[in-house]
Amino acid sequence: MEDMLRACVIDFGKSWDRHLPLVEFSYNNSYHTSIKAAPFEALYGRKCRSLVCWVEVEYNQLTGPKIIHETTKKIIQIKRRIQATRDRQKSYADERRKPLEFQVGDKVMLKLSRVHSTFHVSNLKKCLSDETFVIPLDEIQIDDKHHFTKESVEIIDRKVKRLKRSRILIVKVRWNSRRGPEFTWEPEDQ
Repeated sequence: MEDMLRACVIDFGKSWDRHLPLVEFSYNNSYHTSIKAAPFEALYGRKCRSLVCWVEVEYNQLTGPKIIHETTKKIIQIKRRIQATRDRQKSYADERRKPLEFQVGDKVMLKLSRVHSTFHVSNLKKCLSDETFVIPLDEIQIDDKHHFTKESVEIIDRKVKRLKRSRILIVKVRWNSRRGPEFTWEPEDQ
């Protein structure tokens, strides 16, 4: 929608704001594959037959066949922009879409949301793991908030962190982690 509006602003120049009702009309009456209908038709259950008036009273008004011809010309121009925008977005999506193929025995990672109890195959990603990083479940410690708990092994370094009006003593801690060395800077009092 943004691309289409940007294109219409370029097409219509300084009078772009006068054409917004036409842009809205064209967009609402263009077929959308995602909803398999035009938005107006999906909302009201019928097709919108015509645009009643698209200019303010203060502007020079066209009458008779001229207004029909001008309106039709503008709508065709806007619909071309809508289609060009959709084609560009589809092309962009198609270039980046990768087919998912799994074989029996493949390891996968599943991205889950707490909201849904089911998942779509698009939530699966191939897992290219290194077996040396696999942590047995009985070695994982979880606190009451379901966060992984780690134990500090040693303090490696100390320094003073200077803030605007204060100083904080911090320490570099090495943690027991099966994924390899894990170090963080923490306030000394913690």
